[in-house]
Amino acid sequence: MKTHYYLGWFTQFFPEQLGKWIQKDIADRKSLVMISGNPWLDEEDGAAELSWLAHEGIQFDEYHRIHSQVPMDEAHTLLQNASVIFLLGGYTLEQNRFLAEYELLDVIRKSEAVVLGASAGAINMSAKWLCSRNFGYEVEESSVYDGVGLDDFSVLSHFDLENNMDMVQKELSHLSKEMNIYASNKDCGIRVNGEKIDIFGDVYLISHAEIRKLDETSVSELI
Repeated sequence: MKTHYYLGWFTQFFPEQLGKWIQKDIADRKSLVMISGNPWLDEEDGAAELSWLAHEGIQFDEYHRIHSQVPMDEAHTLLQNASVIFLLGGYTLEQNRFLAEYELLDVIRKSEAVVLGASAGAINMSAKWLCSRNFGYEVEESSVYDGVGLDDFSVLSHFDLENNMDMVQKELSHLSKEMNIYASNKDCGIRVNGEKIDIFGDVYLISHAEIRKLDETSVSELI
């Protein structure tokens, strides 16, 4: 079964239980391939995400970062040979456009690698997501974008839910009638393994315009 992690952002490192599961799931550590969160600019990113993995003792034989300076055919080959694919945090719209223009969507879907996404990366892993001025995007009108579609739900990641709950519920009401939406702030994560979904931290489910906080997966369920 394929394993996917939809992550928020972390104050320092992964929470203990989340870290343990990521350690367990990433058994093959030959090649980590990161997809830039700012792929059109030739600048390094991924330092924070790498520090989270390093804190758990997760090291790879090879590290690669895909951005617009990497030839498309090389990017495809790197992803096809990846042990782990990590969609980095950054600029959701720019990363989304890059994934489409570099024809990476289908390559990621077909991969047997563990796939992680942080913040913007998690949003782009989902089936669809809402781009709205109220979510911090510099757009005139709200639009729904297609993501990679690793799982049939939407994600709102790394957003201040506690102070904007009513707005979030209203903004996502229409999309939530089409598919479930998982919303989280910092220090949270969602693990999907086959049909099983595990919750780490404060994660909310928005479904059919109703919002409720999900129970965190207990330690006993993770054993």
